Amino acid sequence: MVGMLQRVMVCSPRTAGWASERGSCWHELGFRHAPQFELAQAQHETLCDELTKSGVEVLQMQACNEISIDAVYAHDASLATDYGLILMRPGKSNRTREAEAHREFCRSLDIPVLGSIASPATSEAGDMVWLDPKTLLIGHGYRTNAAGISQMRYLLAAKSVEVLAAPLPYGPGSSACLHLMSLMSLLDEATVLVDLPWLAVETVELLKSRCLRLVEIDASERDTLACNVLSLGGKRLLALAENSQTNERLRRAGFEVRTFPGSEICINGSGGPTCLTRPLLRG
Repeated sequence: MVGMLQRVMVCSPRTAGWASERGSCWHELGFRHAPQFELAQAQHETLCDELTKSGVEVLQMQACNEISIDAVYAHDASLATDYGLILMRPGKSNRTREAEAHREFCRSLDIPVLGSIASPATSEAGDMVWLDPKTLLIGHGYRTNAAGISQMRYLLAAKSVEVLAAPLPYGPGSSACLHLMSLMSLLDEATVLVDLPWLAVETVELLKSRCLRLVEIDASERDTLACNVLSLGGKRLLALAENSQTNERLRRAGFEVRTFPGSEICINGSGGPTCLTRPLLRG
């Protein structure tokens, strides 16, 4: 999750139907207010510009009428591994069709599918953090259940990948979007950004046992997704401009922090820079 980011898939607000009738479902999907399409599209384009300037190949998903406006958060419906794509079965019912859209898009890139998660399991890649190439930490909560973790463990066992479970807090409740990556972002091989009070004790102890340096977010920026930071590799990060205090902590920790405004594209729908991107290749 921290190698040099080379290729990424994104789904723009235009592609996800923010300007269409699909946008009228914003309240039931957990958005804070009705989507402002033009502002969201402009902010998404700024995100893509920052990625391109960082040397990342940005691939735009094709439009699909069967996806919801949540599809803009392209990270969740699939997980890229060294062995192929794993298609998720999101715990949020309106997102179940996204995995098939990811399959079709990645098929055009000759990316193989390693496997897929099936009912009654649920899984979202926002709950999955690669601690190293052979260790995957998965958050157990409302979006990824025990059966989902079990199926992930089965799929990856043949590749000698260890799957560990991390309990998630109740937080704002079952209707909110709380992923493991809402509470921690791996920045490089030795550093992780954390919302420490919201992590389970056993998760914190696991990170410390691996000698990872913990950088805490500024607590006042929790609601503006301060913990959601995308590693570009090479001590470079992409973060939300709204989180100036946390971004300054990251700079003091030795990182170059690029930013983009995310008031509409991110904060409104509770999905930060990592959520907006499905990394497909790192070096």
